[in-house]
Amino acid sequence: MQLTKFTHACVRLDDGDRAIVIDPGSFSEVEQALDGVSTVLITHEHPDHIDVDKVKAAAKAHGELRIWAPDSVAAALADLGDQVTTVGVGETFDAGGFSVETFGGQHALIHPSIPTISNLGYLIDGSVFHPGDSFVVPTKPVSTLLVPVHAPWSKTAEVIDFSVAVRAPKAYAIHDSLLTDVALNMVAGLVGRFAGAHGSEYERLQPGSTVDL
Repeated sequence: MQLTKFTHACVRLDDGDRAIVIDPGSFSEVEQALDGVSTVLITHEHPDHIDVDKVKAAAKAHGELRIWAPDSVAAALADLGDQVTTVGVGETFDAGGFSVETFGGQHALIHPSIPTISNLGYLIDGSVFHPGDSFVVPTKPVSTLLVPVHAPWSKTAEVIDFSVAVRAPKAYAIHDSLLTDVALNMVAGLVGRFAGAHGSEYERLQPGSTVDL
């Protein structure tokens, strides 16, 4: 399987004739990520995780495109009909030939005055875990962890604790577009140091980079 990192929180997994995209948001190269893809997972409704207009345009242009998402996102895409499937926490399903399990259910707290929303973490083929905007730790082993390294709802200590708790052999940064290189290097040093002590190798990929898993 190959992992391609796009700007911010969007990733694509390719495995032979299978391809799946997670969180093609407004900070990401949506058209490039969705090129030739018929399977999309959305963790939650925030625009940096789904560019509604571009995803709708792609779905209307390619009738084979299927989208799995929590209820609030599915509602925003309701005019796509059966191209959209609503999913919740604790589900297991097949999406374009990939086995998918959902974890969590709630977006991390941004501020007490801001209501929380639905958020799903997705475990793909029992291997790659994308937590969306949360630090939910899946109850199953993970081979490749996607680590949200910066957000209004997080601090670096929590990023470290999340990476250590999951203990995936490989960890790649996501949710990283709002940081300067100075901050990214600092976070990489800290996460790499502490998670590395527990057997997790951390790396930040440049947008557009592809690695073999």
